[in-house]
Amino acid sequence: MSANSSAGGQLLWQGPVCTGWRQDLEGALYHLANCFLLLGFMGGSGVYGCFYLFGFLGTGYLCCMLWGWFHACGLDVVLWSFLTTAACVLQLALLVYRLRGDTLPEEFDLLYKTLCLPLQVPLQTYKEIVHCCEERVLTLATDQTYAVEGETPINRLSLLLSGRVRVSQDGQFLHYIFPYQFMDSPEWESLQPSEEGVFQVTLTAETACSYISWPRKSLHLLLAKERYISRLFSALLGYDISEKLYALNDKLFAKFGLRFDIRLPSLYHVLGPAAPDTGTESEKDDEDVREPATSSPRATPTSVQQTPPCSPSAAATNPPAPPSRARMSRSDSGVLGEDSTSLVLEDFEEVSGSESFMDYRSDGEYMR
Repeated sequence: MSANSSAGGQLLWQGPVCTGWRQDLEGALYHLANCFLLLGFMGGSGVYGCFYLFGFLGTGYLCCMLWGWFHACGLDVVLWSFLTTAACVLQLALLVYRLRGDTLPEEFDLLYKTLCLPLQVPLQTYKEIVHCCEERVLTLATDQTYAVEGETPINRLSLLLSGRVRVSQDGQFLHYIFPYQFMDSPEWESLQPSEEGVFQVTLTAETACSYISWPRKSLHLLLAKERYISRLFSALLGYDISEKLYALNDKLFAKFGLRFDIRLPSLYHVLGPAAPDTGTESEKDDEDVREPATSSPRATPTSVQQTPPCSPSAAATNPPAPPSRARMSRSDSGVLGEDSTSLVLEDFEEVSGSESFMDYRSDGEYMR
């Protein structure tokens, strides 16, 4: 024991005693192998960092195996270098297999880069969303309808990938849906998970279109399970609905270049279909104002008709009607002091011509 301990202490504190140093250096393969090993151990993390790490380590150990075979002539050097080289090659093969298994179709990969990558959505989360729609891309031919007003049930949520879809109501054009916009986001937000409904608009493909669709029940289950995905869809749907509202707002114009807000309650009577026999109080006031205005320029008759005198009892019974409230002119109403709530239906009577706000039938008129 004492002899062994003395030998160990000599090796630890004094170092090995070399009888003689070789005068010649090792070959180029030995130095090349160490260079590759040095570069390999400088690799980073992540998938590409693993590619870098195992690529350089495998190359370095391969050079070590060749050096042991041709120069060192040691079986142990060759065997250990071979084992480490094989381990690195297996790791590289496993990485390639996992990357190929995680590869998305071209349409979904482009959708991720366009819609989700700017929001820094993790790829694994995006795969859960894609898995919910079964990774299927559906198509629409030209002039094929996606939904019919009053008939098609609201049982899915779809996102347009390519093409252009026209939205209309009662045969009247409303707006377009362009790629990477939801096709039925207002309908989705209008219903609770337990409610059912039908489309209030008609969606028709202007060109050949492709889209993805999530079943309503499956997507609701996913949103209830994953809070992050629920917030993501809430943000995307909110932005999409606001874009559709702005598209409608761009169609409202006035001859003074004023841009009105479609959120005003009074614009409902302009955008929506007017009832044939009913009218609002503001319309009745306008009629009362128009009657004296149109009758004032007429010439007064020369002969004055005798009116029978009113009995005192009738005058006392029927009090005089209050004078109709004439609308203040634009110059006297203080335009600079008005806010958005003061824009009532009468403001839209100043639109030039009899053209309706929503009277766009062709694509050319809308694009102009």
